[in-house]
Amino acid sequence: MIREIVLDTETTGLSPAEGHRVVELGCVELINHVPTGRHWHQYFNPERDMPEDARRIHGLDDAFLVEKPLFAAEAGSFLDFVAADTLVIHNAGFDIGFLNAEFERIGFPALKNPIIDTVKLARDVNPGARASLDALCKLYGIDNSRRTLHGALLDSEILADVYLELIGGRQVALALSAEAEAGRGTDTKGARSLAPKRPETLPPRLGETARTEHDTFVAGLGDKAIWVKYRS
Repeated sequence: MIREIVLDTETTGLSPAEGHRVVELGCVELINHVPTGRHWHQYFNPERDMPEDARRIHGLDDAFLVEKPLFAAEAGSFLDFVAADTLVIHNAGFDIGFLNAEFERIGFPALKNPIIDTVKLARDVNPGARASLDALCKLYGIDNSRRTLHGALLDSEILADVYLELIGGRQVALALSAEAEAGRGTDTKGARSLAPKRPETLPPRLGETARTEHDTFVAGLGDKAIWVKYRS
């Protein structure tokens, strides 16, 4: 089983080094590259004011966030949800930088999860094309009409669809899912059961003359020759 967590954050600004904080965190679970419907989502009180530039991006203001929990109160729940599984993030350096700054603030270790950066993946898959989330939605025909403002959970849901296309599309993902459920190709007993049943005894493929010539040839090889094992 492959478990991945698609993740996005919203913040008060562009850099934690300048005192900016995480105000929203959303995660979507994928199993074998397919969304399961499970998610984790939380808003946070950033313990500071919301700059107008940031508010225009995500619509989150001081009046809405003041009653939300602090990051410290929900950090354990978030870590339980993501566990040690791979994080799928668009422009991962930004989100991971903010999350690790939050963890450092409360004395937690930095995240060590494997990371797939979908910006890098998109540039590898579509060289020269724009790699913004909106541009990728347009490229792959993904409906992002609900995205009038940025939102961590909504963007994670959209990114899950984009990621699916970047790794080959829904049919590929479903095939990978089926393969993984079957033991990723290692269940040879199950694989054989899907094959047409072969007759117990195959019809002979050698004529009598050819068989005699072959037996004479094998006899001349000596008793230690491997072909002697298969002589009938």
